[in-house]
Amino acid sequence: MNFSGILVGMAVFLIIGICHPVVIKMEYYWGKKSWWVLCLAGVLFSVLSLFLSDTVLSTIAGAAAFSCFWGIHEILSQEMRVLRGWFPENPARHAYYERRRKELGGKLGAHPSHADLKDKLKN
Repeated sequence: MNFSGILVGMAVFLIIGICHPVVIKMEYYWGKKSWWVLCLAGVLFSVLSLFLSDTVLSTIAGAAAFSCFWGIHEILSQEMRVLRGWFPENPARHAYYERRRKELGGKLGAHPSHADLKDKLKN
């Protein structure tokens, strides 16, 4: 039996599960300017993947690299989620969020709030 696929699948599942809260915390504490940390981690995992001789470990390192690269997109999206009120904002950065809301004006999107969804589901 070959368990390589199962091991890679479990590792990718864990990597994604770890990256999700990491991105949320990074945006909360440091804002979207912390994207370079994810970029650096992605590059390091990419280089590591190139030099690992074991196929499974190389694949896992590659998956970690591209999860970090995807995290860059997510950290930018996370700021928009905070601006829309979907996630809590860091009180220490309230002035920044208010300035961003004024800059964006009505460009925050016409996405329904959770209250609107609850009303629609009741009808």
